[in-house]
Formats: sequence, C-alpha cells, structure tokens
Amino acid sequence: MKKRAYIIAFLLFIPFTFLYAQNGTQLLDYNAQSLGRGGTSIGYFDGPDLMMTNPGGISFLDHSMLDFNFSLMAPSLHFRNSINNLNGKKNYYPLPSLSYVQRGNSKWSWGLGLFTSGGMGADFTMNHALFRDQSGNYIQQKYHSMLAVMQGGPSVAYQISPQLSIGLTAHLVYSMMEFQTPYSLSPSVMQGVANPNNGMTFGQMFAAPASQGGFGYSEVTAAANMKDLTTLTFNGRIGLAFKPNDKFSMGITYAIPTLLNYKNGKASMDMTAQFNDAFSKAMQGYMMQNPGATQQQAQAAVMQQFSQMGIDVQAGMVAQYDLKANLKLPQSVGIGFSYAANKQLHFAFDGLWLNWADAFDSMKLKLSNGTNANINRMMGNNGSFNIDFPLEWKNTIILKFGTEYDLNDKATIRGGYVYGSDPVPNKTVFPVFPAIVENHAMLGFSYLISTPLRINLALEHAFAHKQTASVASMVAQEYDSSVSKLSTTLFHVSLNYSFK
Repeated sequence: MKKRAYIIAFLLFIPFTFLYAQNGTQLLDYNAQSLGRGGTSIGYFDGPDLMMTNPGGISFLDHSMLDFNFSLMAPSLHFRNSINNLNGKKNYYPLPSLSYVQRGNSKWSWGLGLFTSGGMGADFTMNHALFRDQSGNYIQQKYHSMLAVMQGGPSVAYQISPQLSIGLTAHLVYSMMEFQTPYSLSPSVMQGVANPNNGMTFGQMFAAPASQGGFGYSEVTAAANMKDLTTLTFNGRIGLAFKPNDKFSMGITYAIPTLLNYKNGKASMDMTAQFNDAFSKAMQGYMMQNPGATQQQAQAAVMQQFSQMGIDVQAGMVAQYDLKANLKLPQSVGIGFSYAANKQLHFAFDGLWLNWADAFDSMKLKLSNGTNANINRMMGNNGSFNIDFPLEWKNTIILKFGTEYDLNDKATIRGGYVYGSDPVPNKTVFPVFPAIVENHAMLGFSYLISTPLRINLALEHAFAHKQTASVASMVAQEYDSSVSKLSTTLFHVSLNYSFK
C-alpha cells in the first residue's frame, strides 16, 4: 500500500511541463497496447487508457495497474502553389502519458492520469508574392503553427451489476497555441477615414482601382506572429461498459465539448511590406500624372499625401497587441465492441463521431492595446478589434478495426486499421493547420518481462493524403488551388505494471 501511495502522490504533483506539445493530427488512442490493434479500446477493457475513451471499462480490469506510455511522432508535410514546391521541416515530437487505476474488490474503481491528448502544427519557410527585396527577389517567410492539448485528472467507475458499469472522467485541460504566418484580410477591415471630403475609408482606397485613386488590392497582408496563448479549462466524459461473458464486451461513451478560451497572448502585426508596396504604387501614380517629376519629388509628394491622411511614415507599420483567442474541442460519441473467438484470438471495433462542424467553425481572435498609431488610424479604432479566422471544418466519423493473438503466455501480436474522414474543407485547407490524413495502419507486440511487468510496442502509419484547395481560398489568395500533403509515422512503447 505504501508503494501505491507514492505512485498516487507522484501522479498528483507531477508538473504539466512533463508533457510535451504534440504537432500533427489528433491521437487515435493513448497507449501502445491498444494502438497496436488500431486504437480500439471503447469496448475492450484491458488498460488505464480507458479513462480517455470509456471510463466505465475500468471496472472490468483484472487488477490495479500503472502504465507509462511514450510515443514519438514524425510527420511529413509537403506544400505546392504557384511559387512554392517544398517539404515542411522534419520534426519529431515526444508524447508521453502516465496513468494509474485502482481496481479493488468493491463496486467502485478509480484512476488518475496525465495524457498528451492532441494537437497539430507545421513549420515551413516559403515564398510569398508580397514579400520581395528591391531587386524583386523573394524574402522567405516563416509559416509556423502549434496547437498542443494536454489533460489530466481523475476517473471513477461504479459496477451497477456484474455485467454493467458506468464511469466518469473529469479532467483539467491545458492547451497552448502559436501561429506565425503572413496573414491576409479583406481591405474592408480598414475602416479609418482616409479622405474626410468624400468619406473614403482606407479599405476603400486600398481596394479601389488606380483609375479611381486606389491601389487595386483584393486583400491586405501583414507578417503576423501570435504566441504565448494558453488556457486551462475542464473536460468531461461518461461511459457505459457491458460485459455479459468472457467472449463479448461493448461500450458506449460521450465526451462534452471543451471550450478553449486562450488568454495572455501577444501578437505582432507587421504591415511594412504591404505599405511599402502601396507607397510604391502611389509614387508610380504621381509620376504618371506628373511626367517631369523625379523619384525624390514623387516620394516627398506621396509622404505629404499620407501625412494629410494622418499617417506618419517615419513611425513605421509594426504594431504589438495583447491577444485572446477562442476555439473549441468537439463533443464526440463512440461505441465499441470486442469478441474473443477463442482464448488466443480477439477482434475489436470502435466507431466515433466528432462534431468538428460546431467546434472548428472559426477561430476568434481578439486584439487589443495596439501600439502603432498608423495602423490604428487605418483600422479606424483605438488599437482593439476582433477577427474571425475561417475554418469551417466538417463533422467526421472514425472507424477502427483491430485484432490480437496470444502466441503464448508471454507474447501477443496485434494489428489494426483506422479510417477517419477528413474534416478540412477545400476552401479552408492550408499547410500550417494539417489534419487531412484518413487511412492508418498499425502493428503491435507485447511481451511479459516478468509476472508484474509487461512491455507493449506499436508502430502506426498514416498514409499520405493530398488535398487541393479551392480556386478561391477563404484563407488567403496564396492558397488558391494549392496542394497540401501530409503523412505521419508514430512509434509507441508502454510499460505496464500490474498489482496482482
């Protein structure tokens, strides 16, 4: 009992910083044992990862157990548009989890765990049509995103009858988010009045054709860097587990939607390249209207014109903001079955529905306390404004199939296949929010090192999937008809210690 008390204390006080951020697609399960058979665990009751999939199932564990799982993700990304054709940065991401379940003789069972539960992200260095030097050469831009979700806390299960159990998981959820990329918006966001005589806004001026005194832009772009966004919130899951005999078991589970209200972020918006391009167009327009003017005269005249609009060119076009953001992790419903054909051979199936359409409709960004008077003037505000970043993801269905075979009393082999429909629509697919893989294959192996200690190994591969963006992307023009490609490989290992 003293040994278990130390384990419980360790789980309670282990810092969240132990959990590293995940990039890539959402994990299909949280333990090498179940991942070796396709991540099937809703109706298969054999590990502490049930706290994340079906907490009712912990009532049917044979004994108390401690489990440490370590996964290593290696995503492979590629992006192509009219001026880029390149691979993303090759990253490796460690994803650890730690869990303990107390299975006693009473009708009550409980568990405690910390899990790396999901995330996505990417790193590219790419060309953008706007960002060039004076010679016309591209100034490559960084494209980076990171969404990491970690959760931990207790689970409890009550065995209603020898065949039926109900369980509940209540977790704290900690998430971090970063986002760095050229960020494009419609010129209409610039509501500041440029010409009081006719009421023309900066947005209208930037969008109007040259014949009407404008710059002819259909979008305006800033080099954006959003970081330090964090949130601590709550997630809950309820599960039913039914095991009428030793051959068959099934489970049903529901997870509530999880609000991610990120705070304490910082954002940098650099509109230097966009303003320089507009300034250059204004000089060209002035010189066409005044054929004898020199470049110096045109520059001085355009600076005076902007000054009359309230723009101090010397103050630059870089602003710092305080940042908040809102996202939501989806509610989900799952059902799972397992069947023992004989003492050695088992089959399992899980089916899940994820409500991405409600969760990832848009990412709401709230910027405040903008430090640059020029940008505030053009935006027509005091440095505070809101933006809805379009996502419009679709609901998905995940189908998991798995099998395992006991070679002998110590060794088990496993295999599995998973299909998960792509939630990202063509109109919002872009390379730094990759979540487009659909088909996964898994292999697994377990070996009983000693009576209490088992090692589980699994290899998971998500096959490459390409997606072509719409002709008119909702995110930015640079993604029009672009092609994003993603595959991932994950290595999983877990050590399971049984208290028999």
